[in-house]
Amino acid sequence: MRAAAQSRSGTAHLGDVGRVPPPGADPDHVPARHWVALCGAMLGAFMAVLDIQITNASLNDILGSLGATLSEGSWISTSYLVAEIIVIALTGYLSDVFSARRYLVVNAVLFLVFSVACAWAWDLTSMIVFRALQGFAGGVLIPMAFNLVLKLLPPAKRPLGFALFGMTATFAPAIGPAIGGWLTDNYGWPSIFYLNLLPGALLIGAVVWGLEPEKMQLALLRRGDWLGIGSMAIGLGSFIVFLEEGNRNDWLNSQFIAALGLTAGVFLTAFVVIELVRREPFINLRLLADRNFGLGTIVSTAFGVGMYGMMFLLPVYLAQVQGYNAQQIGQTIMWSGIPQVFMMPVAALLMRWFDARILLTLGLALFGGSSLMNSTMTNLTAYDQLILAQLVRALGLPLVIVPLTSLTTGHIGPQQSGSASALYNMFRNLGGSIGIAVLATQLDLREKFHSVRLGEGINAFNPAANERLESLARQLMARGADAVAAGQQALGAVAGLVRREAYVMAYGDCFYLLGLLMFSMVLLVWLCRGVKGGSLAAH
Repeated sequence: MRAAAQSRSGTAHLGDVGRVPPPGADPDHVPARHWVALCGAMLGAFMAVLDIQITNASLNDILGSLGATLSEGSWISTSYLVAEIIVIALTGYLSDVFSARRYLVVNAVLFLVFSVACAWAWDLTSMIVFRALQGFAGGVLIPMAFNLVLKLLPPAKRPLGFALFGMTATFAPAIGPAIGGWLTDNYGWPSIFYLNLLPGALLIGAVVWGLEPEKMQLALLRRGDWLGIGSMAIGLGSFIVFLEEGNRNDWLNSQFIAALGLTAGVFLTAFVVIELVRREPFINLRLLADRNFGLGTIVSTAFGVGMYGMMFLLPVYLAQVQGYNAQQIGQTIMWSGIPQVFMMPVAALLMRWFDARILLTLGLALFGGSSLMNSTMTNLTAYDQLILAQLVRALGLPLVIVPLTSLTTGHIGPQQSGSASALYNMFRNLGGSIGIAVLATQLDLREKFHSVRLGEGINAFNPAANERLESLARQLMARGADAVAAGQQALGAVAGLVRREAYVMAYGDCFYLLGLLMFSMVLLVWLCRGVKGGSLAAH
């Protein structure tokens, strides 16, 4: 790999200061100030992830207040996701330019400003604009927290740092709907944005006190990879909108979606070519050729599909089939979140004694097993019946995120931390968008398939179906309906039952696919080199 690419890809004096102890000092010692800064950065990443799920839980109330339809309101989430994923890819480069401390603090302030602006939005357009700006600022907080783990912590301490980061990636989506539903029901939807103010202030104080000031490297802007940055921004932005809006617009049958797909394909291809041939790329794609980083990134992408796919399927199922409101959905999903608070430190501790591949295999098996448990749902599956699968998933998620992060990035040096953080987080978020898009489409297709198959049994030659229709008609006639109206209403009631069962079966199919995906990743895990205690066991 070219030396220029190595130096350009993430040179940060902060990492060198934090990682090179004076002679005779403990090489694994981490100053208390760095731990404070790291915890502050994790708080920021937690807020950024939480703001996706917490807004989705309150979307109906927001749309009602702004006078927008559900289709129009999808852009409230899409605008945030597009901005977030673009800035994730840029964070390593821009933190080098402006310094980690300054870049993190400024974006934390902007995140709070735009959070308040979202609470004050007066119509749909203003909300979409403020959400996009909030995404640009919030997207910085996620990779910067990960970046600081690689820069500030020695390999022996990284599993604990990865456990803290894992809390932001998996715990925040689990509790987001509950917090959003409770705040919206009790204090109105603007309160979900005001919630960021206190933790945001703590984040800013922790980072200002905990990180050493550094000089800006504005000269990097003059020789910046602007062609690569531009092609990445257009390509990634188009791809995320393609995924988020594709199912609602019937995919390639829509000229708008087809144009977005073509634009994404052209510009993402150009982005890859530019970054591979340029001497000083803004993001080092050659890291993907590293055995552990490349394979681990694939597993991380699949994990994003599973984690965000699960966070998509369960709330929709509970709302559509069980008729739950936002607060009830949140209370149900919290069963997969709270146990993680206790499991994350345990996962970090287990990394001291066990190969990361063993722990990761167990985690994927638990996660996949919980998905298969959900695949056998019936129309009676609700809060009580979902608790066991949620607990199994809560045990599995920390055993995925901590070993996977160590396996993938534990050997990455401070020079490459910016690119490693950007790529790892970008692909996990991309996996989430891809997973939601695929599962939404699969849900529609499988519901139609099961509706047709179940509907085939509703005919004049099926005694059980005829008996059910006649029974319903008699009940309706007893309540005053005439024979014709009673027959039509009975047929409509049976059609509703058929569609409900078709949806339940379709959800089961989607959970089954997620389970198979998690189990299939085990093979890639064992193609990686082993890791124990945060360092590669073999080279």
